[in-house]
Amino acid sequence: MNLSNLRGSLVALVTPFDQEGNPDFHCLGQLIDWHLTAGTDGIVILGTTGESSTMTQEEDDAVCKFTVERVSGRIPVIAGSGSNCTQSMLERSLKFQELGADGLLLIAPYYNKTNEEGMARHFLTIADQVEIPCILYNVPGRTGCSIPVEVVERLARHPRICGIKEASGNLGYAMEVARLLSDDFVMYSGNDDMTVPLLSIGASGVISVLANILPTETHRMVMRYLEGNPAGAASIQLGYLELIHNLFSEVNPIPVKTALSLMGKCESHMRLPLYDMSESARKTLAVSMRKAQLL
Repeated sequence: MNLSNLRGSLVALVTPFDQEGNPDFHCLGQLIDWHLTAGTDGIVILGTTGESSTMTQEEDDAVCKFTVERVSGRIPVIAGSGSNCTQSMLERSLKFQELGADGLLLIAPYYNKTNEEGMARHFLTIADQVEIPCILYNVPGRTGCSIPVEVVERLARHPRICGIKEASGNLGYAMEVARLLSDDFVMYSGNDDMTVPLLSIGASGVISVLANILPTETHRMVMRYLEGNPAGAASIQLGYLELIHNLFSEVNPIPVKTALSLMGKCESHMRLPLYDMSESARKTLAVSMRKAQLL
């Protein structure tokens, strides 16, 4: 599947857990079905929001297999196969490809970090050995390192590297990356509060936490911009800004799982070190959800 022309709202999907802490596939199926009918343009699993960092490889494989089969080709499924160990990222990528993922989300090497050549080779090792499209993931607030623009420029020329999820929150960096965009290399906002600003410099959409609870509205916001109505898109962005901020009042995905629980969509169970949202933050989140007519 060609992902370079994929536009719109891609949900960074949560992984529901049951009371015993196991992946809740019944609930996951219900969430997927909701997104398939609500306008979501793509599903990104096993990323930051999906809590893959606390899951076993067997659990990751099971979530990938289940999601691919449930979606059944109706929209793209992109699997987060990232690791700070390049060999582990390669093994995960090949496995998710085998399980039918349409694309891969590859993160910069967190904790150990690297120099520019190591950064490039970290991604090229996977792109050279897989047969499905790869999206770079730049999120220095979590990884402690940013993908240098010079490395992005080099990677953008690779036939299987089709885009970047830009989540630095640095508009200057995003503008430098925007100069590299083409029919074969696109950018997605990785920050819900910057979706419209990044669309204004050429982004194709958003990989969104907000879309977990507002799938139709997030899709509509992006498409309004792309279809020539930037004022309409900005109106949606600004209208949900308070809710977006409260979705990140504690570390993601604590608030969005809490929000889904308040909506009756899934339980808020998480794995340590993630823990229940503080009561004060939960109440503030609920107020903004009521304003958004979610409760």
